[in-house]
Amino acid sequence: MTLTTGATPRSNHRYRLEPGLGRMSPAERAARGKLARAEVPRDSHDWFDPPTDRPDPVDLLEEQAKGRVPELVPVRRGRMMVSAFTFYRGAALPMASDLATTPASGLPVQLCGDAHLSNFGVFGSPERRLVFDINDFDETAPGPWEWDVKRLATSLEIAGRDNGFSDKARRRVVEVTVAGYRRAMRSFAAMTNLEVWYARADLEDLRADLEGQMKGRQRKALDKGMNKARTRDSMQALAKLTQEVDGGRQFVADPPLLVPIDDLLPVGSERVAFESQITDLLRKYRRTLATNRQVLLDTFEYTDLARKVVGVGSVGTRCWIVLLLGRDSSDPLLLQVKEAETSVLSRYLGASKYSNQGQRVVAGQRLMQASSDIFLGWHRTEAGLDGQQRDFYVRQLRDWKFSLETEKMKPRGMRLYGELCGWTLARAHARSGDRIAIAAYLGRSDEFDQAITRFAVTYADQNERDYQALVDAVTSGRLTAESGL
Repeated sequence: MTLTTGATPRSNHRYRLEPGLGRMSPAERAARGKLARAEVPRDSHDWFDPPTDRPDPVDLLEEQAKGRVPELVPVRRGRMMVSAFTFYRGAALPMASDLATTPASGLPVQLCGDAHLSNFGVFGSPERRLVFDINDFDETAPGPWEWDVKRLATSLEIAGRDNGFSDKARRRVVEVTVAGYRRAMRSFAAMTNLEVWYARADLEDLRADLEGQMKGRQRKALDKGMNKARTRDSMQALAKLTQEVDGGRQFVADPPLLVPIDDLLPVGSERVAFESQITDLLRKYRRTLATNRQVLLDTFEYTDLARKVVGVGSVGTRCWIVLLLGRDSSDPLLLQVKEAETSVLSRYLGASKYSNQGQRVVAGQRLMQASSDIFLGWHRTEAGLDGQQRDFYVRQLRDWKFSLETEKMKPRGMRLYGELCGWTLARAHARSGDRIAIAAYLGRSDEFDQAITRFAVTYADQNERDYQALVDAVTSGRLTAESGL
């Protein structure tokens, strides 16, 4: 076990998951966690003090943008400038740089890498149940479990500020979230391996469990969200994003957010060659699916293609949506083909064992999620529109996917939401890491909860300074941004 005490250099300290945990007894694993606690005390996590050589966050973001679609980079800046919270959503790289200087216990897990509260949400399981889980894995990599906890806790502090919560209310939200993670990890430590693997947050069961804790307004909001999630499927996307043309379906242009292939490449040899690449991508991506899902995919036929802008931090990466039709035009399948870049964590935690970044994303998602999209897979194109090799992962565009509107939450609702996020993150970490050692490190007291709550305040302050730096860079004319997109 590698322990980190105090600030660490920003170097490629290589983290790997530990396959040999089964050869250790539970007592030995618990002792391991207590040793880590002795060498890296829980209260050592309670502060962020930027080092004098801290990289400029705007420079880091601009460096990250160099490989992205140039005309979309100003859209990304515009979305990040909406608020301190939207800036935080796009600033996974600056925070990874900062986390590399903070204490870590040396106990590895598969990290989400971008575990802010908006990257949790609702989607449909293969059994057609609504489940709550982490839903973004673009930055996933093995690393210190504390990094995900700190990013989640800080996101709640920042969201609470944006929502106008008092200092006391925000502190309570973060405390409850971290306590939820700690208690869940201790619960998972007592479970069998298979019990941990089968654990999931089923929304129907969750609603019944929370019935006594929710007010009428909260119950109505949850029921409304669940009903809305069930309508967010391929048919809803088909109606919203496409139109009928000459008896077929085509994507409707909404530039720069949605640009059909017809508008990117006029009919001609270049267009034919590119569409051939896409169909080749789908054919080869098919091999990464389970056999039964390959058969299902074969029942659909390629119909149309468009470039789509998604998220905040992902704006500028190459993202395509593909329309396939099955039995007829009322039987659609919409796939999202999203570029997978190297994780922002890699420069601090070491390169991924996967040479294909799409495979890295898919492997991390399958490891951390309780139920993953049945069409989740990956592929590499040797030459896209720009002639460059690109890695992609593929999933359904919508499959009962729904995110709660955190900007409308009151303190009580955000506490419940934060506690659920904490439980979910602990379950994801418990699947890949030494849950017994991590639980022993956390202990029964709230010492770790309090430390992370203090960290969240200091890092939220830093985030506000970084946000203002981006605003100043645009205001001064150094950078350009497009708002309202």
